[in-house]
Amino acid sequence: MSRNSIDYRPFQPALPPAHARALPWASVMGASALTAVIPVVASLPLMPPLGLVLLLTWRLLARFSLRPWAAAPLGLFDDLLSGQPLGSAMLLWSLCFIAIDLIEQRLVARDFWQDWLIASGAIVFCIAAGRWIAVPLSAHVDTVLLAQAMIAVMLFPLSARLVAWIDRKRGPAA
Repeated sequence: MSRNSIDYRPFQPALPPAHARALPWASVMGASALTAVIPVVASLPLMPPLGLVLLLTWRLLARFSLRPWAAAPLGLFDDLLSGQPLGSAMLLWSLCFIAIDLIEQRLVARDFWQDWLIASGAIVFCIAAGRWIAVPLSAHVDTVLLAQAMIAVMLFPLSARLVAWIDRKRGPAA
């Protein structure tokens, strides 16, 4: 294996600032699209909301990579792809951003476990509130949504690794 094929380039210039700012947006939109495009044949909807997980990860790990208002347009994009009622993800994702801002005002410093706990609460809130908005209360889908929430919560560490890798590729100028 030659030295050029290894991903070790300490003096490589960083991405242009516009590309570096677009990477968080593109990754969240790609994760939302991935949820809608993966051909999973199942009798139960167990596919987790990957766009939400990645959005929360960007917000918790790289605070200034997304503006506070970014949850609304990214939620609209997710609503258009997922088939949820229009505006539900816009509202729920924006509420999650507001809640994270309130938590950050109280906590001086956080570690990974606290980020995981905050993301878990936000994921469960969005899935439960999305069920309340989109599905009639007489439908018995609570156990399926519990499984979906558990899968999404367990994906947070993998999402954190992905966001850290992308953020490292963005460079210091981002």
